[in-house]
Amino acid sequence: MIFSSAGAPLSGQTFADKHPKSNEDQKLPLVVSTWRNTAANEAAWEVLNNGRTALDAVETGTRVVEADPNDSSVGYGGRPDREGHVTLDACIMDHDLNCGSVAFLEDIKHPISVARKVMEETPHVMLAGEGARQFAVQQGFEKEDLLTEKSEKAWKDWLKESKYAPEINIEDHDTIGMLAIDKNGRLGGACTTSGLAYKMRGRVGDSPIIGAGLYVDGEVGAATATGMGEAIIRVAGAHLVVELMRNGMSPEGACKEAVQRVIKKVPGYKNLQTGFIAINNKGEVGAYALQKGFVYAIHDPNGPRVIGSPHAI
Repeated sequence: MIFSSAGAPLSGQTFADKHPKSNEDQKLPLVVSTWRNTAANEAAWEVLNNGRTALDAVETGTRVVEADPNDSSVGYGGRPDREGHVTLDACIMDHDLNCGSVAFLEDIKHPISVARKVMEETPHVMLAGEGARQFAVQQGFEKEDLLTEKSEKAWKDWLKESKYAPEINIEDHDTIGMLAIDKNGRLGGACTTSGLAYKMRGRVGDSPIIGAGLYVDGEVGAATATGMGEAIIRVAGAHLVVELMRNGMSPEGACKEAVQRVIKKVPGYKNLQTGFIAINNKGEVGAYALQKGFVYAIHDPNGPRVIGSPHAI
């Protein structure tokens, strides 16, 4: 049985154990996201099915997870840093390389929408910290406390030992990365997170970094990443996947090669997780992870499903 990001069972759906080698039997549009984010995919699919753009779809879909207080790794309810502050990172990108990003953003529930405003309303790609928050407020976003009672209690329990040891596949999810192709064949991607739980104040991972956590090129395809951001940044993971597809690799093959790059270049890789998902502009989907346990969700005309990713170790 499939479970939503909030842990609720989704009836009438089955878990696919193997990645489909071909998407020839599928038609556009489609949306794919990291982990079991079926509720987010459903919201994105509704946008796509109504003829709106892939960019609209990925923003709408990721906002679902950002607003979910039961998801402790994204947006509202996200686990705080070591000092008890929830800080958020996000980026968004379209088929023409238009992109926007926010990093180290506090007090704003929907960083993905702020990132889109950065893309559409400023000459910049990334805003960070207090400047990002100031911009968000100027754009009409409301400031609110994002630390829920549940996350605050978990943080206070952590403070008793203050042991920093990130867990692989914690709660079967973390960052949500989402990719979509609309009915016109145009691509969009989004990535949003509250980052590593109990990280150092000011830490920023791969999620808001164009080319690391997300990359979209309408000539080729799109990719997004999840897992240990420091490892993904080191290999410019999402951009690497897209460039490998540009050179003829399938989405799964490109994701696998990116994982192999992590294994080759990142010390201590056995103690961390990285996972990639990718789509090409033909609508083919692929994924690959370093460790077992990574899954991803697809919604297309054949319906919603969650698929177990192949992995290296």
